[in-house]
Amino acid sequence: MVRGGQGLARVACVVRAGAAPLWWLGVVAAGIGVLVPGLTGRRIGVLAGAVLFILAAALVAGTRRKRYAALARGAARAAKHDVLQDRAVTVRNWRRGHRWWLLLAFLAALGGSFAAPAAGGMLLAGCGAGLWLKAGWLGRRERAEETLLWVRVDWLRGGRPAGKAVGAYRATGVAAGDAAPGGARRRTAAPV
Repeated sequence: MVRGGQGLARVACVVRAGAAPLWWLGVVAAGIGVLVPGLTGRRIGVLAGAVLFILAAALVAGTRRKRYAALARGAARAAKHDVLQDRAVTVRNWRRGHRWWLLLAFLAALGGSFAAPAAGGMLLAGCGAGLWLKAGWLGRRERAEETLLWVRVDWLRGGRPAGKAVGAYRATGVAAGDAAPGGARRRTAAPV
């Protein structure tokens, strides 16, 4: 008896899915926030924002790396009947599931501009930069091991590829799927 396959999403694609919206919403919020004088003044707000940007990027990039590494070490080969989810579908599902959180974070960053101009937006942008750094780290690991990491779609509760619900990763060769290592779009060869 052949078991049915599982739907699998790329780990790096899930991590990278929130990077662009957080970055751009943060940049827009910081840009609008600079226009508001705020309680602390623009200079202090921007300096505080720069510190928050660096701290957020470092924290987001470094969070749960041990968990990712442990799951990657224990990755089993994907079965023949597993269904690999397209990069676009993975990104769209993550963004749909988090759209209200993104909107609330953007509004909070804008509201924070009345206290410290641009700081909230720079914090948001730092979170996006941290996700890009984490996806890059995963991509370097995938290239070094010549394997792509996948997670079962039904384990992605809340869009967390290393959450408690995730029991193990699956692995494929680097040619599988439509995303390059690290979750970026795969560059196709130019037609001859």
